[in-house]
Amino acid sequence: MTAHEFTLFDTPIGQCGIAWGAKGLVAVQLPERSERATRARILRLVPGVREAPPPPDVQVILDGIRALLRGQPVDLSGVALDMSRVPDFDRRVYEVARTIPPGATLSYGEIASRLGARDAARDVGSALGRNPFAIIVPCHRVVAAGGKLGGFSARGGVTTKLRLLSIEGASLNGTRSLFDRA
Repeated sequence: MTAHEFTLFDTPIGQCGIAWGAKGLVAVQLPERSERATRARILRLVPGVREAPPPPDVQVILDGIRALLRGQPVDLSGVALDMSRVPDFDRRVYEVARTIPPGATLSYGEIASRLGARDAARDVGSALGRNPFAIIVPCHRVVAAGGKLGGFSARGGVTTKLRLLSIEGASLNGTRSLFDRA
């Protein structure tokens, strides 16, 4: 079994967590109600993980996440992810979600269509609800049909989703299901 490590780090939205291993990131955790809760969540997500200072390549990712959460245009789509514990369908959903640039969105149905599974919008939503790579796999950029925000499994739910979209410069157009760059 590959050894995994994690660290907690401060961001403009609170203290996040990140876990990594030899094959890439294994988890990114958005802030919970406290540092203790964020740490506990990482420990549940990645059994056997140990706390450690981030190596230089992970530090670059932390800096990118911080910059993105300050509203700076940062492309995190090239960050290596270890998806060995992720089901195939979820992996495919995450790959499509990673193509959505900051300030833009796709609907659950649009992702399903891109996967060739037009009737799988609910399955797409379920996969995103299990997303272990928050921010890196930008599930907050996926909305429901008709311009509705849809759900969000992070602490704060839709309020957190709306905050992330706002930081990235997205605004509700009102006539389409997508948020367009402001």
